[in-house]
Amino acid sequence: MQSRTGLTVRTFTPDQAAGAPPVLLVHGFGSDGHRDWVESGIVRALTAAGRTVIVPDLRGHGESPAPATAAEVTAPALVSDLVAVLDEAGIDTFDLVGYSLGARLGWDVPAAAPGRVRRALLGGLSPAEPFEAVDVAALHRAVAEGTEPADPFTGMIAGMVRAHGPRAAGLALCVEGLRSTPFVPQVWDGQAPPAFVVGQDDMMTHGIERVVALVAGAELTRVPGAHHEVLTQDAFRRTVLDVLAG
Repeated sequence: MQSRTGLTVRTFTPDQAAGAPPVLLVHGFGSDGHRDWVESGIVRALTAAGRTVIVPDLRGHGESPAPATAAEVTAPALVSDLVAVLDEAGIDTFDLVGYSLGARLGWDVPAAAPGRVRRALLGGLSPAEPFEAVDVAALHRAVAEGTEPADPFTGMIAGMVRAHGPRAAGLALCVEGLRSTPFVPQVWDGQAPPAFVVGQDDMMTHGIERVVALVAGAELTRVPGAHHEVLTQDAFRRTVLDVLAG
């Protein structure tokens, strides 16, 4: 379904509702809702537990439209899109699960939707802004012209973005927008402390303890896997169910 935001949004309903709020699932950078949440079995596990699940594709990702400017895909703009999806669906209170970029955006959702986030799980969260070191001009040249960036990190990001073919230009704008609004965690505005989940071999989450320490009562769980392996692990799926059922 396409929402008024233009985003593609999939809604999954259980055969037998559990009477708990819907769950918003927010995917990572360069991925989409189907890959992160449907293929991983997490949607199936949640609906089996009686939960309605809302799965949007972020702007520039999956089947959602590509941005025309970086301003459309700053962190605040992406968060605003998510809240608009919930508003359009008539959802007041909800639970939230985000992974990687989805977790970074998830940190800001309670402030944008005051009093509406019941429980939250933030998985694969980097404590620093991973795109801050990207040479944006070189990235855009690499995507548009095939010019290899001199900086190895920008070159790595360019390779990852270009692997998405016709979506590459939009993803490069996403990098620019996120870089302009870097993740600087300060206050968690949710009703309850979030659960943090990271892979034991995930180098991207090194230092996550600093973020966890910002929230009284927050817990950190480590599960098997590197950054791109965690979502498919049974341990991650069980943790999601346990946190949202608690």
